[in-house]
Amino acid sequence: MINKRINPTDAELEILQILWDLNEARVKEVHDQINLKKNVGYTTVLKLMQIMFEKGILERKQDGKSHIYKPVVQKEETQEKILDKVLNSVYKGSAYNLVMSALGNYKATDSELEKIKNLIQQQQNKLK
Repeated sequence: MINKRINPTDAELEILQILWDLNEARVKEVHDQINLKKNVGYTTVLKLMQIMFEKGILERKQDGKSHIYKPVVQKEETQEKILDKVLNSVYKGSAYNLVMSALGNYKATDSELEKIKNLIQQQQNKLK
């Protein structure tokens, strides 16, 4: 069972994003992905992944001399938990203020805007 009190740090979230995409990976693979964006030492990534294993965020299995890590926490659950925390602590529970801030500060693509319009329409239809 997933510990509902798990709050991944920013560095842990970066590792989780990679593992959610790959499903499972060795430390070297995660390290290589992180180093495409910024320079981080191998031992730093190794230590973070060991800590994440101890916290119950990752599981690991032995494969020869190395370990293969896999996320225990689900992407959607983690995203919802973080969004809920931001919504309530930063935007005082206002979905409107959250969306306005996101749309005002970040350039959405035409495709994203179309999806947002469709979502709004679906929500309005539910109210009828």
